[in-house]
Amino acid sequence: MKRLIVLIFLLNTAFSFSQDDELESLTIQLAYQDPDSTKVNTSINIIKLLFKSKKYTKALKFVQQSEKLAKDLGYNKGLAEIIFLKAKIHNQEGNIPKAITDFKAAKVLFQSMNDTIAVAKVDSNLGVLEIEKGNYQDGLTYALSAIKELEKRNLYEELSQNYKSLAKAYHTSGDLEKAITFNLKKLQVDNKDNNINGLIATNKDLGDIYTAKEDYSQAISYYESALGYAGTKNENFRAKILPYLGNAYLKDKDYKMASRYLVESINLNRRFDNQEEVLVSLNSLGELNLHQKRLKTAEHQLIEAANLSRIINNDEQLLRNYQLMKVLDSTNGKFDNAFVWQSEYYHLKEKIDSEKTKNNALKVIDSTGDLTSTRASNILPITQNENQVSKQKYDKFKLIFYALLAAFAVVLTSFVLFYVKRNNRLKYTRELEAKNKKIELQNEAILEQSKNLENINKVKDKLFSIVSHDLKDSLTSTKGFIDLLKDGQLTQEEFQSYLPELSESANNASLLLFNLLNWSKSQMQSLDPKPSLFDIKEVFTEKTKLMDQKFESKGIRLVDNTLRDFVYADRSMIEIVIQNLLANAVKFTNRGDTISITNQISNGRAILSVADTGVGINKEDLDKLFVSNTFTTRGTEKEKGTGLGLTICRELVELNKGNIWVESDKNIGSTFYVELPKSKVENPGDT
Repeated sequence: MKRLIVLIFLLNTAFSFSQDDELESLTIQLAYQDPDSTKVNTSINIIKLLFKSKKYTKALKFVQQSEKLAKDLGYNKGLAEIIFLKAKIHNQEGNIPKAITDFKAAKVLFQSMNDTIAVAKVDSNLGVLEIEKGNYQDGLTYALSAIKELEKRNLYEELSQNYKSLAKAYHTSGDLEKAITFNLKKLQVDNKDNNINGLIATNKDLGDIYTAKEDYSQAISYYESALGYAGTKNENFRAKILPYLGNAYLKDKDYKMASRYLVESINLNRRFDNQEEVLVSLNSLGELNLHQKRLKTAEHQLIEAANLSRIINNDEQLLRNYQLMKVLDSTNGKFDNAFVWQSEYYHLKEKIDSEKTKNNALKVIDSTGDLTSTRASNILPITQNENQVSKQKYDKFKLIFYALLAAFAVVLTSFVLFYVKRNNRLKYTRELEAKNKKIELQNEAILEQSKNLENINKVKDKLFSIVSHDLKDSLTSTKGFIDLLKDGQLTQEEFQSYLPELSESANNASLLLFNLLNWSKSQMQSLDPKPSLFDIKEVFTEKTKLMDQKFESKGIRLVDNTLRDFVYADRSMIEIVIQNLLANAVKFTNRGDTISITNQISNGRAILSVADTGVGINKEDLDKLFVSNTFTTRGTEKEKGTGLGLTICRELVELNKGNIWVESDKNIGSTFYVELPKSKVENPGDT
């Protein structure tokens, strides 16, 4: 490691010496050259070297000398390049008005020479500056006009800068789709140019945009990419990304990953004293703990976040903090405090909205500021003679003044009395509103509890109904067989003949109980998927073996087209889904029909299918399959169902971030499809 550091130091030193040598050589060469275009070109090379070395003051001295010489010679090409470099120097020094003026002057000269590349470079720089100033319309015009030529010439550095400005302008104006388009273009250019810092920043910007769109899975993907480019060693970049990545996982309800990144974020940003990022992390951690019912911890974090928001004047995060504090106190039953937080929230929101309106107004005023100054300059000074007033006129004015003063005192007294009375009325109105709001919050809490109890009662009624009818019938049938066998009323041959029916009854009871337990568990909201990578072919093989007896008893032919492929989901949940789909296929097929099972890859996701050549489904019943807990029909051999199987399938698939759908034609057959992810973090292009 020490040798590597020494080598880098030596290379930097060598490069520095080579630059100094080149600069010295050019300076000597300049001293002996005749005052012609060659001397101007040498000066331009010196200015470029000084610009790269950030020696802007010295570079401007050469600009001044060479600009005069180029003008005297009428050497427009050299003059245009010198003015362009001067504009870039002013930009680096922060003198934006001068930079814009010089860029425009350089553009006129480049246009006169039909130098389209140089014009595009100037427009690109003007676009960046105008957008930074907030003049989005002018900035967009310049930037868009430069793109075609820059893309044609593969000028990656200018393109990256241009795309960044366009993306920022569209993001600020609220056109998020166009902001995404230009950020994606910037990613391509930065990738070709191996611009790691650009790749980090652009991926983070895309994450911010998708967070604003509430598309948190895409946001996570881009934040993770930014984190990947930053690497583990670049802790400064990592610290800037982690709060927003953790917040995206929080909004996506992946609390485990959110906790991991937010804890790392707050520790890292406290170390670097990044107060903005610490604030975002505190609010997100407070929200996370609020979701997980760790209310005391949430309260400490939100109080710290509120104090920090006020210290660094971050009203947006303070607004979020007030909203979370309202939820916290409502959860704790402190409705008085919740109402206070709600009032604070609306007051702050009004302030933020008014400041935005004021800033927009200031932009309009700034754009017409010259008009005000022109009018002021046209006001003539008051002459000394006009300031001298006769004593008679002065006395008259004094009398009028006292009369007006007396009238003003009367009006002021009336106004004060009116104001006091009005304030008392307003105070009473506010107190009444506060009491009404408190009652409203309490009513909302009671209503929510009533809805929860109502849902639980519905689950209980459904559970009792199924247990008392379907499950009872299956168990009674099985018990009857066992009693006959026990009493010796069945011969061995009769028992063997009834054995398939007994097995079928037991299987039906088992599947019914299996679905019943999973359905009731999902209704109580206690299912928690534990995803992992597993081979889907293994699951199909296991489940078809369990169904062999049913296939054989109905004379159904199984066509297995499955391939070895991995999916990322909770294996036990997907096993339930496949078992239900296979059982449904058997239930609605006639003797001699075919069931086909298949898996394939589409757009980076796994597509599983279970197809049958059975009775099919009516068009009017298709929409009822996955949304009703009561819709059920008997099978081809009068097999019973509960209406729970496909509802459970849908819930389990959606818990694993997948989709399920069906295609069916009456008397032709049905195909059920299940789409599942193949990895935890999918590619940005995947859907």
